[in-house]
Parts: sequence; C-alpha cells; structure tokens
Amino acid sequence: MAIKTYRPVTPSRRFITTLGREEITAEKPHKPLTEGKRRTGGRRNQGDVTSWWRGGGHKRKLRAVDFKRDKTGVPAKVVSVEYDPNRSARLALLSYADGEYRYILHPYGLQVGQTVVSGPEADIVTGNALPLRNIPPGTTVHNIELRPGKGAQMARSAGAQAQLVAKEGDYALLKLPSGESRRVLVDCMATVGQVGNVDHENVAVGKAGRTRWLGKRPHNRGVAMNPVDHPHGGGEGKTSGGRHPVTPWGQPTRGYKTRNNKRTEKFIVSRRQK
Repeated sequence: MAIKTYRPVTPSRRFITTLGREEITAEKPHKPLTEGKRRTGGRRNQGDVTSWWRGGGHKRKLRAVDFKRDKTGVPAKVVSVEYDPNRSARLALLSYADGEYRYILHPYGLQVGQTVVSGPEADIVTGNALPLRNIPPGTTVHNIELRPGKGAQMARSAGAQAQLVAKEGDYALLKLPSGESRRVLVDCMATVGQVGNVDHENVAVGKAGRTRWLGKRPHNRGVAMNPVDHPHGGGEGKTSGGRHPVTPWGQPTRGYKTRNNKRTEKFIVSRRQK
C-alpha cells in the first residue's frame, strides 16, 4: 500500500502523508454489525476528568469484531475490506456459508473473494484461525488469545505479527512484536499471517488539527505549570524541572517498572528489548 505525499500548497500540506486506499473495497460498514459510540471526554460519572487531554474528534461507529474466531469448520468468503476508525488495522467482512456475517482483522495479503475457515482442521493459510497446538513452529501468527475462549488480546494492531517459536507440553512459546518471549497455552486460538495495513507506522500526521480529529487535545508540559499543578512547576524564569521526570502525581516516567502482576510472571521467558 502506497504512502501519499502532497504538493505544499499550504505549510501543513508540506509534511502530511496519508495511506492509499487501494485495498479498501467498501465505503460504508455493514449496518447490523455497528452501533453508536458514546464519548466521555475523559470524564467519569461524577463529571470530573480522569483521563486528561481527550475530547472532540470525529463521530465514530463501533464495529463488532470477532476476536474469538469460534465458528469452527464453517467456511467464510471475504466480501469486503473496510476502514475502521477505532483501530489502526483494516477489517475484513466475512460471509459464512450459513448466512452469518462477521468482521475480522484484515490479514496482510487476504483478498476479496478468498475463503477462510477456523478450527483445528483448518489449513495453514493466511486468515485461517487454529489452536496453537495445530500450528507448526516457525509460523507467523497474529490475533492471539491469552486464555482459551476469551478472545484475542495480543498482536492486533496494524502490521503486528508474532512468531511461534516452539511447543512444549501444554504451552507454546511465542516471540511477540514487542520482543518479549512468552508462554501461552496451546489451546489458545491464533490467526495465521500478519495484520494488514503494514505502512500505518510510516504515516506523518503533519499538523496539529489532524490530531484533534482523532479526539486528542493539547498536552501541556509540567514545567509550564505552577507548583500546585505539577511537580515540575514553578521556579524563577524558565526551568527544566529540577528533578527526574515524573507524572503529575509524582511517579517516575523513564525506565520505572510499573508492572505488578506476579501471577503471570512465570509465563514470561524474556522481557522486551529496549
């Protein structure tokens, strides 16, 4: 998929790049699989902001995406490839042989008209979903479950892929996109191939307004605030903080380990690389 650049007819146009839409075959979503998305502006039920710097942005509809791939043995034909404003990946609309429609994450290389299927007996072909038990080592996979039947939680963003390194007993060893190596139960489902829209990471936003379209508001610096508002605030003249970088609540922000889940640490073989 090509990255488009523009003639600099305005200052911001000079830097903006966008993705081509050659692979997208439908402009409107399948209506029965959509619902409205309520916006919070980062506020909880008491009205105060709990997630800062959110608000505005374009109106969206949620698409019901099938992360479980639990329709075993029923072949499905790819009807269309669609844009989804709620994620970086594209969606593929599947029409199953029994008449049901479902969305899945669009794998790289999957074309309209091709057939995919899920279940232990499926072939090792892009777009097919199988338990890790039935996938040979060395295969590239995405859309991976952490618990059998819960639905995929790993390798779901544009261009993401994990490699099935080995299988031993009840566990499979996966090398994840972050560089982390982790054991996952062999009964967990995964989809063969890589998530599509691979060039997503190479797009330059180009202007502040385009970030506002995404619902992100300006993020002001701590050193520009008063001491009552931020640990970096205050000082005579312009200062650089006077301490190691911290959040507005005083927690270190660089290199500070925040993970606190000892229950699953035994499944992590090696941490992600910096």
